[in-house]
Amino acid sequence: MNPNSGVRILLDANLLTRCRHRVHLDAEAARGRLPAEPRRPVPPGVRQRQEAAALHRKAVHEAMHALHHGSWVSIDMDQSARSREEDTLRACAAGVSWIWGGTLPLGPDGQRGQSELLMRQPDSERYVPIIVVNHKVTDPGQGAVTSPLDMFAPEVDPARKVRPQLRDQLRLAHIYRLLQNAGLAASDAIGGAIGYDADCIVVHDLLREIPSFGHSLLAEYDARVTDRIAVINGTSETAPTRIGECGLCEWWPQCSAELTRQHDVSLVVNGAQADSLRTAGVSTIDQLARWAGEPPEEWPGGGFPEAQIFAQAWLHDVTLVRKVDRVAATRADVEVDIDMESYQDHGAYLWGTLLSEPGRPPVYRAFATWEALPTHDEGRNFAEFWDWLTKIRLSAARRGLTFAAYCYSKAAENRWLLDSAHRFRGMNDVPSTAEITHFIESDEWIDMFEAVSNQFHCPQGRGLKKIAPNAGFAWRDPEAGGEASMIWYRDAVGYEGEAVVGQRERILRYNEDDVWATRVLREWMTSGAAAAVPSVADLAEQMRLLPPAPGDSTQVT
Repeated sequence: MNPNSGVRILLDANLLTRCRHRVHLDAEAARGRLPAEPRRPVPPGVRQRQEAAALHRKAVHEAMHALHHGSWVSIDMDQSARSREEDTLRACAAGVSWIWGGTLPLGPDGQRGQSELLMRQPDSERYVPIIVVNHKVTDPGQGAVTSPLDMFAPEVDPARKVRPQLRDQLRLAHIYRLLQNAGLAASDAIGGAIGYDADCIVVHDLLREIPSFGHSLLAEYDARVTDRIAVINGTSETAPTRIGECGLCEWWPQCSAELTRQHDVSLVVNGAQADSLRTAGVSTIDQLARWAGEPPEEWPGGGFPEAQIFAQAWLHDVTLVRKVDRVAATRADVEVDIDMESYQDHGAYLWGTLLSEPGRPPVYRAFATWEALPTHDEGRNFAEFWDWLTKIRLSAARRGLTFAAYCYSKAAENRWLLDSAHRFRGMNDVPSTAEITHFIESDEWIDMFEAVSNQFHCPQGRGLKKIAPNAGFAWRDPEAGGEASMIWYRDAVGYEGEAVVGQRERILRYNEDDVWATRVLREWMTSGAAAAVPSVADLAEQMRLLPPAPGDSTQVT
């Protein structure tokens, strides 16, 4: 690090995938050259993931300790970093086979890090880093190298393929370099990861070439470390740009204001697309909105015309743009809106419904289990929901009425419909997967997300929370959202203590609002009110009348 800075900025592995400009601003604030921005409240979804990750690490710690208690040390994480380092080095010198929470000495440029596990390589005094993460690290397939948990015996796995997780792999490279610096790295440049399922160790070859990089993971790591050190020392320039992590960054209000003043193109396209546009000389929204001709070379992801429409919509403060002359949605005599609530990969605990029949007001009904997932009661609840839905469909048919069921973005509902039928097959009244498949492939199962996507450009996103307000709908709970509901669910079923009944009511209210939102959206789309949304042609005409921005010489298409 820069010896004249007065403050030594330490380099954690997470900086390697963090926004470069954020790294710069954090370093300047640490040196007192910028006022530090106030910490933003941790969003409920992030807090939930942090808590779930901590519980997962605890469970893996207990399982691995039971398997390897004969040569095991757990480093006390409540002591100082220096004491943790000393305890780790002492355990390594003693030849302990498995070290939990190993903390390594700082690297030459302020690199620091710890590994959930350091495993002594068999017949060696050197160590392999193994991290524990609360997400999947493999998918069905073949070619992954895995090891059982009770011994380190890596072999090619015929049933798994590696799920790319660059953040995990860079962290392993980070710890490996720290082990090298301490003279403790295994002769093979490898690292391991124990994922969500915690049924094996996935082994990564850190010297294997990564096709997207054109070099090995270690080479990519070294390049990123060099870059981040330059950013921290102020010898490499950075600039704000909108990317995925901005929503959680305390610097975003400052960056957002600057990007808005500049009409920066990253406000309307993703990071890779913004890079492509800047390479083509397009840095502002105005330039993109008026671009003439073919898309830039190597434009990523397709959809360049839609990117232009997003730019035009931003300039005119338009939240939706109509693709079609007349907006429509499938309607039926008997309609059921459905919204499912699940918890992580454990199961679906709630199927919320809104039944609308001729001559009757809509009725909300929830099918829920408040036993903590996973539970056999989930199957009972699913069977009751399916039995009710089937009776509604049959009743409509007997009366000669048309029927349709609606959801918003059916991928999640379809997953748990099929998964529930598979997991609880054999239970009384649980439908077969064939019956579920017949339903979800029928014309009676309508995805309002698809109806919206086919008829509107959505500059601010296509999620229900973004779209339904255009139809005049508002959620009663200001924190309503899928991630927040997971926090509520943990309270509702008492994962960390007594069950909080009030949180159950909150979840039900949120779920009821979701099904009402799909109904209100459908009614708006078929009432003629959606005709007020400007069309693509309307927006193009407004662009023709808009004076060019100062310094913008781009011609209007």
